[in-house]
Amino acid sequence: MRLTSQEWPYLWGMIKFRSELAIKPQARTIAYPDPIMLVGSCFTEHMGDKLSTYRLPVLQNPHGILFNPVSISETIISCLEGKQYTKEDLFYLHERWNSWAHHSRFSHPDPDACLQAINKSQQEAQVFLQKTKWIVLTLGSAWVYENRETGKVVANCHKAPADRFNHRLLTVEELLSVLDNLLHRLFYTSRDLRIIFTISPVRHLREGMVENNRSKAALIQAVHHLVNKFDRIDYFPAYELVIDDLRDYRFYAEDLVHPNYQATQYVWEKFKEGFMGDQARDIMEALDPINAARKHRPFNPQSAEHRRFLEKNTNAAKALMAKYPFLDLHEDLTYFAS
Repeated sequence: MRLTSQEWPYLWGMIKFRSELAIKPQARTIAYPDPIMLVGSCFTEHMGDKLSTYRLPVLQNPHGILFNPVSISETIISCLEGKQYTKEDLFYLHERWNSWAHHSRFSHPDPDACLQAINKSQQEAQVFLQKTKWIVLTLGSAWVYENRETGKVVANCHKAPADRFNHRLLTVEELLSVLDNLLHRLFYTSRDLRIIFTISPVRHLREGMVENNRSKAALIQAVHHLVNKFDRIDYFPAYELVIDDLRDYRFYAEDLVHPNYQATQYVWEKFKEGFMGDQARDIMEALDPINAARKHRPFNPQSAEHRRFLEKNTNAAKALMAKYPFLDLHEDLTYFAS
């Protein structure tokens, strides 16, 4: 049967080229001014930066970017306990002092400077954990590198020789043991705390394509077991949104590993849809013009037009603070006054 030119547009409108993943609003959602801690892979920081942009109290990755659940769990427990690191916890490599428990952003040629940065971050995280309402845990990989000298999983290899590590895939049973212990510690500390688990859509192709999928599958299985076990845990499908919903290399950066801006923006909008309450979304919408104004670059900063622009946004920020006393926009007021 051949379709007529009049029938084609109708049929074309019925064709679906992708399966969109709908995110149901959660029973309990994030509200201002809930403190939120985010720990995990580099994808964690995309979400953390978005939350910070909307002036929510956020603390992300006190040990730097982490990928495996063992290091993520050990990081949070060390912050809970207020551990203070000493020079015995450091090692010297590539003309810098490093920590196996921290990302290389803490590494430094001076051991005292390295320790100062580590312990300052540790103290801030301990204080933040005492008041936080939400923890977002983004698991990146079930592959771990064990230090052969200590037998412990390292958070970062710091480009040390490969023969210093045992490289292996954690079993689902190991993942459950590590994460279950972490959750019990957290829930014992705070009765109001909620956990949001995500699996990072970043592809760990250096492990191999098959190996990356084995890793993600183990993480997904372990996380959903825990979601079914605890009523204070939610799952946000960041991985599925990129891999199954968008499902196209157009949504990856040039390395074909990291989701690009369009993908992360799409995931963020879905997160807002499911995990941000009505009040939070209203405030975010009201903040959008102020955020846009902060990015504005005037053609003539001395012009009367630009002064009116600054005054308009100053008044908007003051009005928002009057309406929502918990909203801190003093930095914005300083920016518009400069």
